[in-house]
Amino acid sequence: MYLFLAFLMVPIIEIALFIQVGGAIGMWPTLAIVVLTAVLGTWLVKTQGRMAMGQLRSSFQQLSDPAEPLAHGAMILVAGALLLTPGFFTDAVGFALLMPPVRLAVYRHLRARVTVAQFQMGPGSMQGRHYPGTAGRPDDVIDGDYEDVTPADRRSGPSGWVDGPR
Repeated sequence: MYLFLAFLMVPIIEIALFIQVGGAIGMWPTLAIVVLTAVLGTWLVKTQGRMAMGQLRSSFQQLSDPAEPLAHGAMILVAGALLLTPGFFTDAVGFALLMPPVRLAVYRHLRARVTVAQFQMGPGSMQGRHYPGTAGRPDDVIDGDYEDVTPADRRSGPSGWVDGPR
């Protein structure tokens, strides 16, 4: 339902803002502002995205929880899409998502509403896991069949790949 309302209301808000701003400053300045915000937004998304990727790499190297850098990266991606969409409302929301304090507030709000059942990372994170059919058996036992493929006549010379000493 919320998605339907967003798809319904955002274009109506954008059209109303275009009419109001265009009536106040004129058509060409309005279009110039829209193009300028798209160019500026692209540059900001690029720089913020690089910072987010650096934070993500750092969290992987330190074996810490990558949820926050991943969430920031996703919000920067959404901000980029909003900034490339022509309109004043979407630009305002996009620029807001590019501000780290706003992203942090959104992340904290989402983190409070989402429950993570289990998160393990790093050396030993697979220890203690049991899969169906392995109850009571050690984790390092692998069942398998084998067939001896050694040739019956073994020569006592070189392997055949080389000529050997003459």
